[in-house]
Amino acid sequence: MKILITGGAGFLGTQLARALLRLGHFRGQPIERLTLADRVAPAHPEVVADARVAADVGDLLQRMPALLAGAQDVVFHLASAVSAECEADFDLGLRSNLDATRALLDGLRQQAMRSGQLPVLFFSSSVAVFGSDPGIPLPAVIRDDTFPTPQSSYGAQKFICEQLIAEYTRKDFLDGRVARLMTVSVRPGRPNGAASSFLSGIIREPLAGLPAVCPVDLDTAVALASPANTVAGILAVAQADREALGGRTAINLPALTVTVRQMLQALEAVAGKETAALVTLSPDPAIARIVGGWPAHFDSPRAAALGLKPDASYRAVIEQYIADNKTTG
Repeated sequence: MKILITGGAGFLGTQLARALLRLGHFRGQPIERLTLADRVAPAHPEVVADARVAADVGDLLQRMPALLAGAQDVVFHLASAVSAECEADFDLGLRSNLDATRALLDGLRQQAMRSGQLPVLFFSSSVAVFGSDPGIPLPAVIRDDTFPTPQSSYGAQKFICEQLIAEYTRKDFLDGRVARLMTVSVRPGRPNGAASSFLSGIIREPLAGLPAVCPVDLDTAVALASPANTVAGILAVAQADREALGGRTAINLPALTVTVRQMLQALEAVAGKETAALVTLSPDPAIARIVGGWPAHFDSPRAAALGLKPDASYRAVIEQYIADNKTTG
């Protein structure tokens, strides 16, 4: 089995690569090659040292023909310009999110025509596809049949990609699966350009003894998932048979709903008052508008049918982050 991960050197791509390499098999076949495509080379020692791993470094849109010149059995399409970036630079979002995805879809379609075998494509979408529209107000709880009405460029681009993948699947050009990921917290490393970046930063930085800024009201509710739970959801959706998926439309992965205040209370319970005091409140209306427009409460029976559950508590998420950081750091 040959697998491609776009965005493979990023945090989530690296976590997914490690999980796949440890499994050794995927969809009943041994993993022969795992190609990680990104703007930078993978750096995690466990990934770099594995002989099955190949790195493809460069601009994804430009590299697409070479990436698909050899048949890929499974593609995990994680690469994306993130929320705040897309809002600030509309053309960047169109190129990185729409153009690259369209090129990938057409490349896989051509591959299927040559081989007669449908490649599997997993696409990481986002809860940013949901928003409140005057014609279709956002419900208190997002269900599997809630209609997306994105209110950001990033959310709109993700929803367009969802529909394209559903159409290519309907036409039997590929076997597409889409999961809407919750905000992943706690992410290690440096902040990125996502509007949700602070939802890791207000935990990660204080635990490292560094100050952090919270740009939203403390009572802002958010839907989160730990890195481990997110990867488990990706793998489950990518491996499920079509009947178990319950359709071509995107699946909402399980969400742990907490307020920012509850996150900081969990931080204090785990690491003490002095650590929690390193977080200061400094409102950013632009970030607050984007994050405040995202839904926080989900009812996801399709994900539950695949055996997926939310994280038990945010305290458990923090404790897992600390344990993982000690192991890898």
